[in-house]
Amino acid sequence: MRLIVARCSVTYTGRGSTRLPEAVRLLMIKADGTFTIWSDGGGSKVKPLNWMTAPTSVEELGDTLVVRKLKTEDVLEIRLAEVLSDVVHDMGESAALQKDGVERDLQEELAAAPASLGEELTLVKREWATDVGPVDLMCRDDDGEWVAVEIKRIGTIEAVEQLTRYLGFIREDPAKSACRGILAAQKLKPQAVALAESRGIRCVEVDLALLRGEREPDLTLFRA
Repeated sequence: MRLIVARCSVTYTGRGSTRLPEAVRLLMIKADGTFTIWSDGGGSKVKPLNWMTAPTSVEELGDTLVVRKLKTEDVLEIRLAEVLSDVVHDMGESAALQKDGVERDLQEELAAAPASLGEELTLVKREWATDVGPVDLMCRDDDGEWVAVEIKRIGTIEAVEQLTRYLGFIREDPAKSACRGILAAQKLKPQAVALAESRGIRCVEVDLALLRGEREPDLTLFRA
C-alpha cells in the first residue's frame, strides 16, 4: 500500500465534476487499485473525500497524479503542490481476504451443495483466481451461465464492493460477460442488501447448522 501526505488540489470529472481546493490530504493507493483521498477533519465521519474502486490506472505526470476508473469516464486529477511524505508498506497477504473459521466452513458446505443457495448450481471451482482476488465459488446455472459466489459471515457493503470488483474483472472475458453474482452470508446488513440489489447481485442468508444437518429447518404452522 502506498501512502502519500501532500498539500494538493483535486479535480474530479466523469458523471459530474467537483473540485477540492488546495489543502493537506492523505492519498491512499491500495495494491488492488483502490484509490482514496482523506482529510484530517470531519469529526466522526469516516468516508474519504473522494475515491475510486478497483480496477483503476494511476499515472504520474510530474507533479500531477491522474487516476482513471477503467471502462468509465471517471478521472481524478491530483495536483501536488508539496509532498510531505510518500511511503510504501508491504501489507503481506491481506487479512481481509483470509476466511475466518465460519467462512471457511460455509464455503466447504456450499461447495458440496451449491443448490442450497436457492437455485440449481454446479460448482466449477473453489477459489477461482482473478487479478483482484479469488472468487469463493465459481458455478454455472441450469442455463450454463456463470455465477460468482462470495461467502461471508456477515454481508456488508464492503462485501458487495468486493464482489462487484470480481464481477467487473470476470465480465471482461466475452465468454463470461453475463456472469451473475450471489452474496451468501449468515447475516446480511440491510444497507448491503439494498446496494447489492441495485447492482443485480442476489443475496442469500445461509445457516451453517442447517447446511451441516445439525438441526432441522424451522417449521411454519399453517392454520385453516
